[in-house]
Amino acid sequence: MASQLFAVCFHTARPSGLARFWSGLLGRQPAGGPGDSVTIPRPDAAGFRIRFLPSEEPKTGRNRAHFDLTSASPEDQRRTVARALELGGRHIDVGQLPEDEHVVLADPDGNEFCVIEAGNRFLAGTGAIGALACDGTQEVGYFWSEALRWPLVWDQGQETAIQSPNGGTKITWGGPPVAPKTGPNRLYLELAADAGWEAEVDRLVSLGASRIGTEHDESGRTLLLDPDGNEFAVRRPR
Repeated sequence: MASQLFAVCFHTARPSGLARFWSGLLGRQPAGGPGDSVTIPRPDAAGFRIRFLPSEEPKTGRNRAHFDLTSASPEDQRRTVARALELGGRHIDVGQLPEDEHVVLADPDGNEFCVIEAGNRFLAGTGAIGALACDGTQEVGYFWSEALRWPLVWDQGQETAIQSPNGGTKITWGGPPVAPKTGPNRLYLELAADAGWEAEVDRLVSLGASRIGTEHDESGRTLLLDPDGNEFAVRRPR
């Protein structure tokens, strides 16, 4: 049995503040979680939760993953950008070209995200969060396809993308070169193994994951690294 994508997690010094930004931008109400954590519930069966977990780790360098938000029209794109700025976001320069139609922003914690132009065919029908766009190798795309048992929907020129059989947000990897890590990732995936938890962790390791020194965190989750060295967590059954 494959793991399910339970949540995309943000490490932040201000879980409630960052949750307010993203819930306001996405139009989804947040809920309290264990300790100081905050969760935005998933929008539907094909979606995922967004969890904000307390951490004092500073942001160092550009994140390896970011959200690509979709737009239904040019006016909708402008409204999303304006709303993000009202909520505390800001424009940033990551090397985008003047002719690029997407808008690059950062949330109040400095986490990068893009508001994609209307008419983007690759993200058509994916929902408000069209993609979790990641720096990563072809190998890591293959790993996550097997880990989640999501089919590859793109595999060209070392760029890969996967999507749940139920649709929804795509997870994409841009291929090499992959920037070196400068610290723990602030965005990472949290998986849920509903049954056969130990066997599922062993399966993920057999696919190319590796365990992190101390096997469990304070919540009892197993902490692993994917083949590109990105942290992810596997929840124990409850």
